[in-house]
Amino acid sequence: MHPNNKSSKIRYAGSYFISLTSMVLVLLVLGMYAVTVVFADSMLDYVKENIGFEVVMKNNAKEADINKLKNEISKKDYVKSVEYISKEDATNRMKEDLGEDFLQWLGDVENPLLPSLDVRFIADYANSDSMAMVERWIGKKSIVKEVVYQKSLTNAINDNVAKVKIVLFALSLILLLIAISLISHTIRLSVYSKRFSVRTMQLVGATRFFIMKPFVKTFMLQGLYAAIITLTIMTLILFGAVDYLPEMDLARTNIDIAMIYVTMVIFSLVLTALATMFSMRRYLNADIDELYM
Repeated sequence: MHPNNKSSKIRYAGSYFISLTSMVLVLLVLGMYAVTVVFADSMLDYVKENIGFEVVMKNNAKEADINKLKNEISKKDYVKSVEYISKEDATNRMKEDLGEDFLQWLGDVENPLLPSLDVRFIADYANSDSMAMVERWIGKKSIVKEVVYQKSLTNAINDNVAKVKIVLFALSLILLLIAISLISHTIRLSVYSKRFSVRTMQLVGATRFFIMKPFVKTFMLQGLYAAIITLTIMTLILFGAVDYLPEMDLARTNIDIAMIYVTMVIFSLVLTALATMFSMRRYLNADIDELYM
């Protein structure tokens, strides 16, 4: 075997592997972007509905009055749940958090913890404007000492999720351009390694489609391999994420996930086919001297 042919085949194999890896990265980022969009709303709702706020009662508030306020709040359309936390419940929770009985360090001082209501909102109302309005209403109650909540947390979550989407989309576009460039380079090496066969087919009058066909098949197969590898990685990531994010309901979104998977396979095949045909047309239009470079 001629040294140049052997060298070109080695370069082609290395370039093929690099372009395959690049395709996997592109599909993985695009796939995770799509999954993020699918789960973003449900995850945001889960987070919003677990923010809520704490209505701290005055020390002299009677339990009957607290329960009355609890029932009043529970009837509101925007409230998901209300939990009454008595002074004893708050004390027990504090003991569990600290791992010891903190009351023994207070001596004769009265237990400083106060009874409270833990209020959770329906996701659509869990925003700073709605919560501020409810805060003003509840804060006017005579038995309420204060209303405690993280005012900017919900807006911060919305902003951060939007930023993550933008970053993933921008990254996917960059990787897509890199992948197309690498595929083009790999095709160039492939054409170069088979330049005599390509030139012979041109001389005997073979059509461009006939010449392109084996190259298109080869790189579409590469696209299929990339899609299979990507979907395997994504499946492992999704099932692993469920253990840490129980709010990700795969059963509820299985149709959306299946559509993403099918779309990724089709996208991978179409991308490699178009990139191959575009690059092949350019190289077939090249002068013989350029083809031999």
